[in-house]
Amino acid sequence: MKNEGLFDEWADRLTRKIARGSGRRSFLARLAGMSFGVSALPLLPVSRASAAGPQVSEEGNPLSCDYWRHCAIDGYLCGCCGGSVNSCPPGTEISPVSWIGTCTNPVDGNNYVISYNDCCGKSTCGRCFCNTNEGDKPVYIPSKSNDINWCLGTQSNAYHCSTAVVIGKA
Repeated sequence: MKNEGLFDEWADRLTRKIARGSGRRSFLARLAGMSFGVSALPLLPVSRASAAGPQVSEEGNPLSCDYWRHCAIDGYLCGCCGGSVNSCPPGTEISPVSWIGTCTNPVDGNNYVISYNDCCGKSTCGRCFCNTNEGDKPVYIPSKSNDINWCLGTQSNAYHCSTAVVIGKA
């Protein structure tokens, strides 16, 4: 019985202390701070593989293995499979992991970092296969290897095709 009284007394002191240290103004200030923090969340630098890269002057056929962005690609071109050089075809999902290459744009002579993302979720496309290996490294350097099935972190690990998204100047 005596312990119950001590617990009640302790709980009473604790709640009164909290009540003295907080009020409507501090609650509203914390609420406003949280609202601002949540509204600023989309401004954080998050990798968006499906977002369009920088505007780059281009020429050539994006459905050809000789297209400048495809200097380090290994797979079927998504442009031939219902997607584009930047996006996956409908019914597929872009892999959140990728390999990268550095390709020279013949229009402006600049080198650009290209992110090669696999599109996953359907069986292999089977059209426009390219295997250019400029800068390809062994599998033990995975970020530079195009010999890995990059459909990790997706609903299905079935490979369909590959995109070539310009990330920025090298």
